Amino acid sequence: MAGTLGVLFSPVILFFILGALAAFARSDLTIPEAVGKGISLYLMAAIGLKGGVEVATIGFTLEMVLAGLAGIALSFVLPLPAFFLLTRLGKLDKVNAGAVAAHYGSVSVVTFVTGVEVLTAGGLPPAGYMVAVLALMETPAIIMGLVLARGKAESAGGKHGQSELLRETLLNGSVVLLMGSFIIGILIGRDGFVQIAPVFEAGFRGMLCLFLLDLGLIAVRRLREARSLTLPLAGLAIFIPLINGTIGAVVGTLIGLDQGSASALAILAASASYIAVPAAMRLALPQADPGLYLAMSLAVTFPFNILIGIPLYSALAQGLSGL
Repeated sequence: MAGTLGVLFSPVILFFILGALAAFARSDLTIPEAVGKGISLYLMAAIGLKGGVEVATIGFTLEMVLAGLAGIALSFVLPLPAFFLLTRLGKLDKVNAGAVAAHYGSVSVVTFVTGVEVLTAGGLPPAGYMVAVLALMETPAIIMGLVLARGKAESAGGKHGQSELLRETLLNGSVVLLMGSFIIGILIGRDGFVQIAPVFEAGFRGMLCLFLLDLGLIAVRRLREARSLTLPLAGLAIFIPLINGTIGAVVGTLIGLDQGSASALAILAASASYIAVPAAMRLALPQADPGLYLAMSLAVTFPFNILIGIPLYSALAQGLSGL
């Protein structure tokens, strides 16, 4: 209980709550879109750099390889139970269920960054290579979601459409920036990072606070605008991450990750994409309802994970490691 309260009273979470309350009160508070995008780019570059520097410091390890393989496997597998629940309990057709399932197999960068910040503050910093795991988990779920929707070739417009989808997915801005900055971090090492640390380390928490303020505003406003989000689907937007987070914590523990990294893998598994996957689904499955998958992933799952899920998955991973 004390740990949960500690998370709720951390600055980054309080700024998210401030944004949500402002949106509920219909305040005209807003962060310009260009500013929000700039902060997002900053955060991805910072987390990639710091992860790469960490890997350069400790070197490549067996745990790093296992974590990467586990992340890829999870991204392929997690859409399956989500698809089953969405079609059976959520009563969605296969196209919409496949599109939504892809979101729950992929990852949210901001949920991960927030989780790392919370874990580090709690004395359980994840290994730097978890940034690479994050990037590896972006794409497989998109492929699986399209397979489940049974509309890959038709909706993507044949071979040309499929190649365009692959290009859009692999060259997605978040993937390119994360992996690029991760590689730069490996190349420059800790000595090189010292030169840019005042920008990418000292200002990181403040930027994250502003970004979560913006997302609090967006999440609540998106929820207010949702038309196709039924009560069962809203329930699944909480239940699915709980299942996925549990699976991630179990897998992380079984492959021998430290508590912080196992917690981070659980957070990744429980998160839902609301940037990379929506862009891919708009291209590959234009007949799917974007209002539905954005409402579930951004308006319901994201706030749940930020406020409740992160400490829950962390506690679960710590409990499993103690068995």
